[in-house]
Amino acid sequence: MDYKELTLIAQRMRKSILDMIYAAKSGHPGGSLSAVEILTYLYFKEMNIENPTDENRDYFILSKGHGAPVLYSVLMEKGFLSKNLKNTLRQVDSKLQGHPDMKKVPGVEASTGSLGQGLAISNGIATAKKIDNKNNRVFVLIGDGEVQEGMVWEAAMFASHYKLDNLTAILDHNGLQIDGKNEDVMSIEPLDKKWEAFGWHVIKADGHDFNSLEKAFEERKTIKDKPAIIIAETVKGKGVSFMEDKAGWHGKAPNEEEYAIALKEIGGDINE
Repeated sequence: MDYKELTLIAQRMRKSILDMIYAAKSGHPGGSLSAVEILTYLYFKEMNIENPTDENRDYFILSKGHGAPVLYSVLMEKGFLSKNLKNTLRQVDSKLQGHPDMKKVPGVEASTGSLGQGLAISNGIATAKKIDNKNNRVFVLIGDGEVQEGMVWEAAMFASHYKLDNLTAILDHNGLQIDGKNEDVMSIEPLDKKWEAFGWHVIKADGHDFNSLEKAFEERKTIKDKPAIIIAETVKGKGVSFMEDKAGWHGKAPNEEEYAIALKEIGGDINE
């Protein structure tokens, strides 16, 4: 699949994210939109996952569970979920809860939402596959503010100590969290040196550029006997001008006028 095809998938995913959150009148557009290219690349280029129940599949864990709309959107593009469910986000008894539910949604490997837990869950899966001499790989997406959680660093130590080279973390580094800029709330820098100090191989990438992401994941394949993290520089609310780089759009739904503008900006007339 070439970059043009990936770009079209990413465009449709942005539309699905906006559709879901607008219909629900609540949700988290900022951090969902910032991760679109990352999940597009993972699911359509990098991961072995054509069947969500195949025992040989690669695993993806959305540690920043509030970004559920981006996960739902890529699962819809893969055909694991029906697009007819888009208007049910956050509704009572819906499969599409505000945070992903592994018991209801095909392709959701872990029910996440309490920040900091996803990397530890990924450690468990990666360790089990190592013990069983399986080739499955594990990918986990973590968020900026999430790195402030102590549990992340405990998990980072574990992964390094046990040489989990089948584990790759991707940091959606958009610079913002619910209360504002990372540097104002609690600085997480220098990220590269911190992860290196914990024994990880660090790769930097442009999280909205497929060529940059491809180079990052190809470099990751050359690293043995240690976990790796791709620090992906992204823009919160990417693709919608009035949402971009605005902490206020971390967890707010657009109104009717804003929704119409957003759809126009991302190409809302695209063929479903």
